[in-house]
Amino acid sequence: MIGTPLSPEQQAVFDAIETTREHVFVTGRAGTGKSTLLNHLSWNTSKQLVISAPTGVAALNVGGQTIHSLFRLPIGVIADHDIDQGPEVRKLLGTIDTLVIDEVSMVNADLLDAVDRSLRQARQRQEPFGGVQVVLFGDPYQLAPVPGDGEERAYFADHYRSMWFFDAKVWDEAELKIFELSTIHRQHEDEFKYLLTGVRHGQVTAEMAQRLNSVGSRPAPEEGAITLATTNATVNRINGLALGRLPGRVLTAKAEINGEFGGRAYPADEALELKVGAQVMFLRNDPDQRWVNGSIGVVTKIADTVWVEIDGDRHEVQPAIWERYRYSYSAETKQLRKDVVAEFTQFPLRLAWAVTIHKSQGKTYDAAIVDLGQRSFAPGQTYVALSRITALEGLYLTRPLRPSDIIVDQNVVRFMERATPIPGIAAI
Repeated sequence: MIGTPLSPEQQAVFDAIETTREHVFVTGRAGTGKSTLLNHLSWNTSKQLVISAPTGVAALNVGGQTIHSLFRLPIGVIADHDIDQGPEVRKLLGTIDTLVIDEVSMVNADLLDAVDRSLRQARQRQEPFGGVQVVLFGDPYQLAPVPGDGEERAYFADHYRSMWFFDAKVWDEAELKIFELSTIHRQHEDEFKYLLTGVRHGQVTAEMAQRLNSVGSRPAPEEGAITLATTNATVNRINGLALGRLPGRVLTAKAEINGEFGGRAYPADEALELKVGAQVMFLRNDPDQRWVNGSIGVVTKIADTVWVEIDGDRHEVQPAIWERYRYSYSAETKQLRKDVVAEFTQFPLRLAWAVTIHKSQGKTYDAAIVDLGQRSFAPGQTYVALSRITALEGLYLTRPLRPSDIIVDQNVVRFMERATPIPGIAAI
């Protein structure tokens, strides 16, 4: 067995995936260990498993391939258009036992139906997903599918109950079991967990809002807190102003890119601008556990490597390598192969006086300043921002929360009512 030991709850879900052919959706609020379970599954499964994700960065984060690249699907609504498949794609798709899709809440119903059609076509089997087990990971309370232009939205309105993956037509023929992880590993205070649950479900009382606002209204610390903002423009302005205020000249580290990286879905800045004194965030876990993805520190020295101080300790940071993978079928072994097709080498750092709420996804911060701007404009956005923080005392707000900031999609509420108790674990 490889990786972090699983909790009893995670182990029960792993067993449900590993010992059955059932289609499974693994969900749970922020900090319940979905990523830990996915990582464990990828290392320890006995099945021919392929990992995919809707975006390039999400695929890099889980060592997988984008859905469009894996299935060679066109961008945009696919509807009932023919799906072209060469012999290589057919062989690859014919070998899969289990297909994992991470961040599935960003996958729309049309794309999931195209995945179903692709698998049936390649495997020449008319059962859902061509007989492949589908395992989905994500939290629809955090991330929603991105609507396309007016025509795309009209198509979804005509053909689907909603844009969400769970309203794809394939589920008319297949059953999806929902397992909701409930043990929160990120926060430990019962009060903060209770408040976050209210925000997640859009059930915030006046007393809960008052508590969050009274804590959040304190003056923010000068250093060590990151601002989570709704737009790139706000983030770039905050980071640019803060970097400009530091003495000395800007030093730039250029990324080294080898192979077919495709597009500009880079996991770190192509040109990373730093100065001594810059507040930075780590973008990777350290193998020696000196920092984790999301740790905040201050640059103390820049040479061939970068020195960063975290909580009073100075660490030398080397460039990291992100690998982009592609799955293929090996005729010799009759097995799936996972090959590195591109590498991106850069210091695993980003300027971190501010980051977008979207890019904070999956990160953990001890303290953060939440800047919702004029308004929160996406379902789950406020929940994502607040749930990055480990303790209530680490919350700072640029303005009080308003009822209009707590947006929950009612389609998600309808779907999540079907959650299945985790085997051997008390019902949620």
